[in-house]
Amino acid sequence: MDFSILNQTFFGNSIKAYLLFGIILLGGLLLKRLISKYLGRLLFIFFQRFSKEIKVEKFLELLLKPIELLITVVVLYAALNQLNYPLHEVIFRRNIGKASYTIRLIQLIDKVFLFLIIVSAFRILLRMIDFVSHVYAYKASFTESKTDDQMVPFLKELTKIIVIIVGVFVVLGAVFNMNIAAIIAGLGIGGIAIALAAQDTLQNLLGSFTIFADKPFVVGDFVHVLGYDAVVEKVGFRSTIVRTVDKTLVIIPNKKMIEGPLENLTLRNLRRVKLSLGLLYGTPAPVLQKITKEIKAYINQRPETNSDTHIHFDGFGDFALYVQVLYYIEIVDYAIYMNIKEEINFKIMEIVLANGADFAFPSNTVYHNFGNQTLQIKKDA
Repeated sequence: MDFSILNQTFFGNSIKAYLLFGIILLGGLLLKRLISKYLGRLLFIFFQRFSKEIKVEKFLELLLKPIELLITVVVLYAALNQLNYPLHEVIFRRNIGKASYTIRLIQLIDKVFLFLIIVSAFRILLRMIDFVSHVYAYKASFTESKTDDQMVPFLKELTKIIVIIVGVFVVLGAVFNMNIAAIIAGLGIGGIAIALAAQDTLQNLLGSFTIFADKPFVVGDFVHVLGYDAVVEKVGFRSTIVRTVDKTLVIIPNKKMIEGPLENLTLRNLRRVKLSLGLLYGTPAPVLQKITKEIKAYINQRPETNSDTHIHFDGFGDFALYVQVLYYIEIVDYAIYMNIKEEINFKIMEIVLANGADFAFPSNTVYHNFGNQTLQIKKDA
């Protein structure tokens, strides 16, 4: 068989070169998913020691697409390198003094592919950080302390920022041939200007470290801050994310979280309940005394309340005799607290009605005198 035809040249490249270009490109694109899975499983071996609870599928879910991108870039670069024309043509030439600078198309393409390879490699590294943080977040969910649940996403963000900064320096040095040492030295002077321009960002960053050091709250705590009653969901570099009782997501800068008063409602050991009962003016004093004693006895006998219960005839209002009820519930969980409070309210209503009394509401009584007869008319306010 005569293979000399493969050496025939068209547009500066042989048929053999075009065939190699097509085979490498087509084969690489067809096999990239299979190769990606194999490389992903190979990388997973290094994480098996501390991630036995997490299956390889989760690892592949995070790493598959970045590895595929890296393989695609490498395959495309290898395929293009089989061609000679017009990749070696000069696209830029400039004389500066006695020096002459020449850039060929192949050099430009090399830089582009080097940039894509570095970006793809660092993207894989970032996904590995995501997987490691996922593993530690899974383990943290089984501990009683909420500090580790708060620390994992913070360290994840910190590590990713450091990796991105390193990646930028690698690109500047490898692709643009810049002197990294000179750039870092220059940052010492430019850092002052950057710090002045980013004061708020730095203050919020310091605020995040203060939150982790002092621990005024942790993820999952119910807090009152800046007028919001909310549950802390995440503490980041710049801000803290809370979800209010209305299920609204609020993002508060860390500086605001530490510079003003913050009430950690989760740390309290009691919930106070205070209400005022308005009873009809016609309620006899013995009945009023009996109602207050029965309400106090009922609240004190409940296991969820403490003995610091105060129930007294508080005073005379415009429309009612007021009885003040003050007690404490020893369960701070909001849903359970509301259920207990509701049960006590129903029992108070039952006690009042069982003693022949009733609840008052705003009303006016008008008396009309017709000679020897007096007509009483009661009107609701």
